[in-house]
Amino acid sequence: MTGFGKAVEQLPTKKITIELKSLNSKSLDLNARIPSSYREKELNMRKTIAETLLRGKVDFSLYLEMTAEETSTVINKAVVNEYMRQLREIQPDADAVELLKMVVRMPDSLKTEREEIDEQEFEIIQNVLQHAIEQLDEYRIAEGKVLEEDFRLRIHNIAELLQKVTDMDDERMTSVKVRLRKALDDLKEQVDENRFEQELIYYLEKFDITEEKVRLANHLDYFSTSLQSSNSNGKKLGFISQEIGREINTIGSKSNYAPMQQLVVQMKDELEKIKEQLLNVL
Repeated sequence: MTGFGKAVEQLPTKKITIELKSLNSKSLDLNARIPSSYREKELNMRKTIAETLLRGKVDFSLYLEMTAEETSTVINKAVVNEYMRQLREIQPDADAVELLKMVVRMPDSLKTEREEIDEQEFEIIQNVLQHAIEQLDEYRIAEGKVLEEDFRLRIHNIAELLQKVTDMDDERMTSVKVRLRKALDDLKEQVDENRFEQELIYYLEKFDITEEKVRLANHLDYFSTSLQSSNSNGKKLGFISQEIGREINTIGSKSNYAPMQQLVVQMKDELEKIKEQLLNVL
């Protein structure tokens, strides 16, 4: 969601500059800084931005710079003359220039005449805004391609670790059986072999991670497929990553085997890197 866009248009009497900066946010949080003369058009500009940017903490700035001998701010002569009269009563010998410097800083010495919005000029501003949005969007797309490559790498790494878990599963189950048998031997108690086999099957079923491995593989495939979508899918990828994390955690809690738990820790590390970057995805 991060990005920056800027567009400039030079008119005969003024220069229009629009800047857009976007940071991460769960929804669209738009902060607008525009001249007071265009406040009534703020909703129109907000709507234009929202239609494209969708999410992110967006700072929108519109600058109008006068480049010709034209200004809407004038000296309020009546107020200035009254200030000068009062100051001369207080200090008759004061230098007129110094008094004037004081007066122009006093309230209401300058007044700004409100101009009616020129619809043609506003149409130009809308076009400039659209160019700035396009620039920001291009920035986002370029960053998105980098993120996509990183996501694919992380998903590939998790898939490879899952394959190692699968390859290790028979060894793990054998280790569990040996440990259970050793625990019984240490008790130095005679046990019914049939009952022992039944209990062993019960515990092995509790430690079985076949379903978790299948679901995790499916979630990884679904994540990769969703990356190809042309629609905004950051939230969807976030939900999928939650499901991936759930299966990884279950494998870790069921594994009961140190070498496999080490692989689980590595999978969690890769997933955390994915989650961190997902905060920047539309």
